[in-house]
Amino acid sequence: MQDNAQTEEAANGIGAAGPLRCTIDIDTSSAPPAEQFDLFQSWHSSLADVELLCEEFDSFPARERVWQLGSLALAFIEYPGTGYRRRCSSKKNPVLDHWVLSIPHTIPPEGGPARTGQLRWHCLAAAHQDEAEDDGVLCLFFPRNFAFSQPFTLDIRPEMAAFLTDYVLLLHGSFPNRAENDVPYMASATTNLLAACIKPSRDYFFVAQGPIDAVIMARAKKLVAARLADRDLTPDKLCQELGISRSRLYRIFEPVGGVSHYIRRQRLLKTRDALGDSTDGSPIASIAERWGFMDPSTYSRTFKKEFGISPKDARAAGWLGINDTSSAGRPHDVPVSLSSILMNS
Repeated sequence: MQDNAQTEEAANGIGAAGPLRCTIDIDTSSAPPAEQFDLFQSWHSSLADVELLCEEFDSFPARERVWQLGSLALAFIEYPGTGYRRRCSSKKNPVLDHWVLSIPHTIPPEGGPARTGQLRWHCLAAAHQDEAEDDGVLCLFFPRNFAFSQPFTLDIRPEMAAFLTDYVLLLHGSFPNRAENDVPYMASATTNLLAACIKPSRDYFFVAQGPIDAVIMARAKKLVAARLADRDLTPDKLCQELGISRSRLYRIFEPVGGVSHYIRRQRLLKTRDALGDSTDGSPIASIAERWGFMDPSTYSRTFKKEFGISPKDARAAGWLGINDTSSAGRPHDVPVSLSSILMNS
């Protein structure tokens, strides 16, 4: 069992140092419902003053997770949204002067993935106030003078703000597959990207090339996923929509076998999912054509080369319920505060 666990961790890129863990993982469930907002307020009492503007509330279920990346800290805070409008104000006598980049998220009433709002930023030492009733926020904290000298305002162009938003979301989404020994790399990459976006220069962009390429890759994958059924999807069209050269797109996708290979594999995965769905009785040729494979024999050979099994056998296995499933959870709770992390960074 131990060997299997080690093999699984290695496959996920997790080394001997162990998986990346939250420095803080707390929620309000330990307090009586009527006192949950008071507990939430106490988490941030040294950073900002938070008021709940609604007149009555039965509870305030909230959770905060924080990951420390060297002198940076990334916090994901979830709380009740609609009907729980809050006002956040800066401290009159601040003890911290860190920058905060915030990305709010809202869960649609009809369900589905959360919608992210526009990037916001401010300095903890400067006068600031805002109101919101979103469902949570992803915050990146970093020292005010960590990589550049700035006053109490940041000049971030709209295209750079969009780029930073994509990067912070990508960084947070990568944490389940990260190890503790990845922290120095993530901190360095994030620092370089912040410098490149906030104070653009040729040197900053050069050192930030890795994280910049990662964001372009993430954007490209989103475009591919959205247009996977489009038979006219080509590398040239991706270049046009991403605003990059063909050579750069090819270089970014080289580690995964090239952009054409990536698109083909994603389409093959879609056909594999459809074949394994016992409620989809469409002919195999129709499923292949749905995802851009017009010649059945070529599709069958390509599918077998990719997965080591024919489409017919894949359908039989899927309908018999032969699937690989795995799950992992690693609760972690350390009694420290976000402000203490920032003070010691």
